[in-house]
Amino acid sequence: MSSQPVYVPKGEWLGHPKGLYLLFATEMWERFSYYGMRALLVLCLTAATTAANPGFGWTDGDALKLYAWYTGLTYFTPVLGGWLADNYMGQRLAVIIGGIVMAAGQFTLAASFGSKSTEIFMIGLVLLIVGNGFFKANISTMVGELYPKGDIRRDGAFTIFYMGINLGAAIAPLVCSTLGEDPAWGWKFGYLSAGIGMLLSVVVQLVFSNRYLGDLGKKPGAKRSLAMTGGVNAPLTSDERDRLKVIVVLFVFVVAFWAAFEQAGGLMNIWAEKSTNRMIGTFEVPAGWFQSLNPVYIVLLAPLFASFWLRLGRRGNNPPAPKKMIFGLLLTAVGFVCMVAAVYQAHASPDGKAGMTWLALAYLFHTMGELCISPVGLSLMTKLAPLRFASLIMGVWFLINFAANVIAGYVGSYADKLGELAIFGGITGVLVAFALLLWAISGKLVDWMHGAENIIERNPRQNESDPAIT
Repeated sequence: MSSQPVYVPKGEWLGHPKGLYLLFATEMWERFSYYGMRALLVLCLTAATTAANPGFGWTDGDALKLYAWYTGLTYFTPVLGGWLADNYMGQRLAVIIGGIVMAAGQFTLAASFGSKSTEIFMIGLVLLIVGNGFFKANISTMVGELYPKGDIRRDGAFTIFYMGINLGAAIAPLVCSTLGEDPAWGWKFGYLSAGIGMLLSVVVQLVFSNRYLGDLGKKPGAKRSLAMTGGVNAPLTSDERDRLKVIVVLFVFVVAFWAAFEQAGGLMNIWAEKSTNRMIGTFEVPAGWFQSLNPVYIVLLAPLFASFWLRLGRRGNNPPAPKKMIFGLLLTAVGFVCMVAAVYQAHASPDGKAGMTWLALAYLFHTMGELCISPVGLSLMTKLAPLRFASLIMGVWFLINFAANVIAGYVGSYADKLGELAIFGGITGVLVAFALLLWAISGKLVDWMHGAENIIERNPRQNESDPAIT
């Protein structure tokens, strides 16, 4: 993706533009908000209405289906938000609007527990879905626009950005679940804390964006693209059409990954609550705390992966994105092998529960798989997308999660009928099959990319003195 020059303030920190770390902080607090409420969603829906910490009394199956549609739709609306940003408002304004609407959504969820109103709870979820549409694709697009075409740092930048996502996700359950699952506080305070996190995201962006981002994200991409072509809407080139084919094909494989991975907030969350021995001495670990394992692993491992990709890139040995994704699918499959082992241990145990080690190992392998797919995919979208469709294409990338989350919820809901062993074992087989298929066609996908991942040596002058990112 190339772009018309945009003013970005000079200066770097740890080898990257300072604006990256502002976007890191903005996304960190937004993800705190999202993952904080996600850790509570299924648990508060399934909690009995007469419990010490009363919930809505739904069945596991019904709660997982709502979880599927909620998480799915939060990844559908970025397509619309990306289109609006590309054509009318620019990414910066879209991010601010999205953050304000999501904060309102979290506070609405908290308010629903005053009257135990399902209707108010649903309004809160709708606000979160709409707000996420404005926010999600556009902040990721701004990360890509910090770097010139062919900059070797871009994959590493998205891995660092991904650390921000997961730092927020790691902290969120420790705060929101600790409050929300505790009858002394209740679900209401879990959602209130998530709303405060979202407000912090908005404040960070409002206070520091002009200083560290300059004009980045202010002008819609479609208008910038039109200016570059002298006001003529040029058709897509053959290379651009081939690159869009790559996005469509990868869509299928990444859906398989996320449909498996998103069992974390649904079926694996329920497994942690009902089928895992969570006792450490006399202390019972809250089920929601296991939601922090994946982001903690990300924060620990992301620097290693970022450094690894950078070293390979400097040597000219960095594998293309489709091949990285093959490793991601296989590593995620290994994680579900651990869940199969957990089921066997639970069946053999007198109390019907497995040890916490299996969940810890499963999340570890899922995290390594995620690092080979998600930040790599985010970076790839900024390389493949034409400027005029930059945020829209990023929205399409998140549309993958819409399909995957809906599938994940429905797959998880069949555990009542088929059993966890069939679900976890079946997911393992599907992931291995998709990895083999992607390996078979990866060469063709790389051809269609037409060198989008080729490295161009950095211009040292651009580090400090050149304010234009092109």
